[in-house]
Amino acid sequence: MRSSVEIYDLETGDTEVVLDSPNMLEAPNWARDGAGLIVNGEGKLYRLDLRTAELTQIDTGPLHKLNNDHGPSPDGAFMAVSDKVETGKACIYVLPAAGGTPTRITQNVPSWWHAWTPDSANLIYTAVRDETFGIYIIPADGGAERRVIGGPHHYDGPDITPDGQWIWFNSERGDLPSSLWRVRQDGSDPQQMTHGARVDWFPHPSPDGQHVVYLSYPEGTEGHPFGRDVELRLIPIEGGEPKTLVRLFGGQGTLNVPCWAPDGRRFVFVRYFRESEAVVAPEPSV
Repeated sequence: MRSSVEIYDLETGDTEVVLDSPNMLEAPNWARDGAGLIVNGEGKLYRLDLRTAELTQIDTGPLHKLNNDHGPSPDGAFMAVSDKVETGKACIYVLPAAGGTPTRITQNVPSWWHAWTPDSANLIYTAVRDETFGIYIIPADGGAERRVIGGPHHYDGPDITPDGQWIWFNSERGDLPSSLWRVRQDGSDPQQMTHGARVDWFPHPSPDGQHVVYLSYPEGTEGHPFGRDVELRLIPIEGGEPKTLVRLFGGQGTLNVPCWAPDGRRFVFVRYFRESEAVVAPEPSV
C-alpha cells in the first residue's frame, strides 16, 4: 500500500508531500523539536527527518507489535506507545523520546493511548472495561486509572486543548452518527461539537488554541475503516461551521493521533493510494 506523508499549511492552503513510500505508514505525530515526524509501520516506530526524508527506526525494546496510537510528551522527554506483544491486547507503555526501555503503564487492557495532558503528567486514552468503552486518564508514571466519561456507545479518539480545560473525543452518544464532543477533565459538561449525517473521528486541537482538525467519513460509515474517500475538516475550537481542507483516499492511519506542528500553523497526515494511482502533490479542497 503506497503512502504519502503530507503537511498542510493553514496560512497558504498548500499541501507538501514529505515522503512518498511504497509501504504502509500510519498515524504521524510532529516531534517536539519541530525537525522530524513520528510514524508507525509494520509494528515498528520510526522518525522521519523533514530535511532528508529519511526514516530511522526508534528503539522500542521488546515491543514490536505497535499500532498507530503513539506520541511524544509535551516536554519532549518521553514517548507513549500502544503495543500488544506482552498481553495480546493493546497496552500503553512509556519510553524515552529517543528510544529505549519501555515501562508498562496500564495494567488493564485493552488500552489505546491518544494524548498527554499539557503538563506531561498524565496520559489520556480509550479503553474497554467490562465490555464498555470509555475515555480514561492515568498518571504517566503509572498508578490508578480514572474514567472521565463512558457508556454503552463507542468513545474514542481523545485529545486535549492546550489549556487543559477540554478533552475532545468522538462518540455515538444519543444514538447519533459518530460526532465530535468535548468534556471537562472531571467528566462534567459534555458538549456535542459537530452535527449532521457525516461520521466524524479523531479531533485534534491546535497548539495555539484556535482550531480542531479531524477526520470525516461519509454518511453511513461504521467505525473508522481504512480505504475510504474521506475529508480532513477544520472547526473553530469553540464550535461552529466546519471547513473541508482536503479530500483524499484514507481513513484508518490518516489522522489517528496528535498531528499539529508546534507552531499551530501546520499539521501532518497520511494519504493512501489505490493500485492504479500514482503519488503526486495534491490540490487542496477548500
